[in-house]
Amino acid sequence: MLDAITGFSGSNVGESIVFNLSPSVRIFVCTKPVDMRLSFDGLFGLVQNQIRQDPFSGALFLFRSRRGNFIKMLWWDLDGFAIFAKRLEEGVFRFPEVRFENGQYQPCEIERAQLMMLLEGIDTSSVKRFKRYRREGRDQDAKVTPKVPAMR
Repeated sequence: MLDAITGFSGSNVGESIVFNLSPSVRIFVCTKPVDMRLSFDGLFGLVQNQIRQDPFSGALFLFRSRRGNFIKMLWWDLDGFAIFAKRLEEGVFRFPEVRFENGQYQPCEIERAQLMMLLEGIDTSSVKRFKRYRREGRDQDAKVTPKVPAMR
């Protein structure tokens, strides 16, 4: 069941692949570069220990390589984990700034639009966003992960 991430379209070479996220999906970024050889169990451990979130929550967890040209995303899909990966042949992904607190990397949360721009190679720090109404999340009592400042 793909309720948060809708399927892929395009079966012929040269056709585009659609990657779509529900606006309600939370996206957490591990700001510490990780070993891209990690798979399900290793990324699961990073979600718990670095990002400090529940891997089974349905959120999308984004990880980056040291060079910044390779990303992996871990997501729980009700009956199992899925990993999505992308490696750039040229260039790097533009990630939120690395933040330290008490000598530890701090995870951050980004919005769907920021993830899509990151995947497309758009620098979100130079994008202007107009003010819109935004209702706070459902989990008011949950531990809050700081959001990356909204695009200007």
